[in-house]
Amino acid sequence: MVEAPSPRKGGGVLRYVLTKIGGALVSVALVVVFGFLLFRVMPGDPVTTMTRGVPLSGAQLDQRRHEMGLDKPLPAQFVDYLVNLLHGDFGQSYAYNAPVGHIIAERIGPTVLLVGLAAILAAALGLWLGVKSAWHRGGPFDRASVGTALVFWSFPAWWLGLILMMIFGGWFPSGGMQSVDSPTALIPHALDVAHHLVLPLVTLVLVIYGQYQLVMRSSLLEEMHSDYLTTARAKGLRDDLVRRRHAVPNALLPTITLVFMHLGLVVSGAITVEAVFSWPGLGQLTAEALKVKDLPLLQGIFIVLVLAVVTMNLIADVLLRVFDPRVRAS
Repeated sequence: MVEAPSPRKGGGVLRYVLTKIGGALVSVALVVVFGFLLFRVMPGDPVTTMTRGVPLSGAQLDQRRHEMGLDKPLPAQFVDYLVNLLHGDFGQSYAYNAPVGHIIAERIGPTVLLVGLAAILAAALGLWLGVKSAWHRGGPFDRASVGTALVFWSFPAWWLGLILMMIFGGWFPSGGMQSVDSPTALIPHALDVAHHLVLPLVTLVLVIYGQYQLVMRSSLLEEMHSDYLTTARAKGLRDDLVRRRHAVPNALLPTITLVFMHLGLVVSGAITVEAVFSWPGLGQLTAEALKVKDLPLLQGIFIVLVLAVVTMNLIADVLLRVFDPRVRAS
């Protein structure tokens, strides 16, 4: 009897990756359709909103709607939107009268600087505190750190930003990304931006880090009584080596998805925090676009956000298969 050849490992990995990519593409397609419909069921008329206070006749308003393509039937608008999107064209912003892609490109840098750095610092702080809390479960440090994390996590980001602004506004700037007379030299300019970055960065870190701490703490508590840790201790390994080399790497696996999910949300910005601190990123741009119902700009920001989130989730799925043998065996 001839045994059937075992499936090749490479084929399984390739099939897994292609399946995940296919699912990601379907998700993007569905969100593109949903995003188009979502912004068009919002109450209000973009032309009326943008011309509020300007004496225009009905014919002039109709002419403006025609220029924006808003007088077309909804299916025709969707076809135009989809064709332009397939060509990499997000359309023309109503409010800024400029290509949406250029506007987003100008604003994405400040957002990545603020929210990306906040995500990295929050993850590092939260994971470290989560490990310490779990390893000393029930102790004073565990109770104090978990309670503090829950308190900050429960705060609305904009409210915490206002409180920090009131307390530390005398030491740190509370608006904008740079001073009006910011120096042009590289290092002085970078220091000026860093000075403006402090308050919004601290606000985001304090609100976010608790999620990482609680997830890491829960994951590590599940690993602490596993047989492989008992075996490691029986071999004479020191407690800190058992924690660092065996428990923590396995407990990190559930946090991979959380980390990459937050990285995917980096490009969306933090609307309330950027609005409070007048940070010129995508979050503030989204708030401005919502005020005037700038449909092309809202759709462009939405698509960029979706692509970032889907891409990061795809990377997280692939990394889970690489690091977790249980996923490879499934």
